[in-house]
Amino acid sequence: MAVSMQDVKRRIKSVTSMEHITNAMKLVSAAKLRRAKATFEQTNKQLHFITDTIGEIFTSTTNIPEEYLEGNREIKNTCYIILTSSKGLCGGFNSNVIRKAEEAMRVRKSVPKIVAVGSKGRDYFAKEGIEIIGDYEDPPETISFLATQQLSRPIIKMYEDGEIDEVVLVYTAYLSTIDQQATAIRMLPFQPEKNANVMMHDKDIEYGPSMEAVFNYLVPKYVETMVYNAIVESATCEHAARRMAMENATDNARDMLQELSLNYNRARQAAITNQLIEIVSGSEAQK
Repeated sequence: MAVSMQDVKRRIKSVTSMEHITNAMKLVSAAKLRRAKATFEQTNKQLHFITDTIGEIFTSTTNIPEEYLEGNREIKNTCYIILTSSKGLCGGFNSNVIRKAEEAMRVRKSVPKIVAVGSKGRDYFAKEGIEIIGDYEDPPETISFLATQQLSRPIIKMYEDGEIDEVVLVYTAYLSTIDQQATAIRMLPFQPEKNANVMMHDKDIEYGPSMEAVFNYLVPKYVETMVYNAIVESATCEHAARRMAMENATDNARDMLQELSLNYNRARQAAITNQLIEIVSGSEAQK
């Protein structure tokens, strides 16, 4: 019985140490989540400004460069920009994104090429034999807009040169602190949509030096801002997922400690009872 009590004590010590670690990681993730969420809300406003501007052009003119429009070419090669983390301990965050990317690949049937932000996605698809044409490994919350431009411009050039025919962004969308959803959206080519919030049919708008030049300037900015916003949003979701995973791990550790403490007390009581029985038996034997 003494050996059993020692085993329980060692397990209690081990689980207590783990509970301290997971609780500290939960607090760190909560702090990072607050900062990442503030950044995401700011970049989201900028993205809406750019997408609204492109919506105005779609609404006000039909003379849009065909290379950016849906149906202008056969889709043979698709570039997937896949946003995962470079760390674990974040629940199903990475596996959900990878599963969503695989689902998009099965639907499209085109030859996939990967631009991976985060080592988890890069390592997985590299093992699957899919070509990795670009990657970014640093923590997503540290990425700058300049780094996003350097990541996005080669993709835009490959699209303009015909090396890829489609660009799909796969990331995790932030719905709430406890709810995130893996999402796949196509950035290029565009499917023209009229902006219901912008009524410009009766206005005569002139673009200088030309509408095409303005659009050729806006499209790279749209892709760069879209990727940057998705990286910031993905970082927000990563911290939210890690905070939730560490909170669950901490709760499980505390539940385990309660059970171990109960087992230890039972073993201790059993040992005391046995000792009392031995004392009583010894005293009766001396009579």
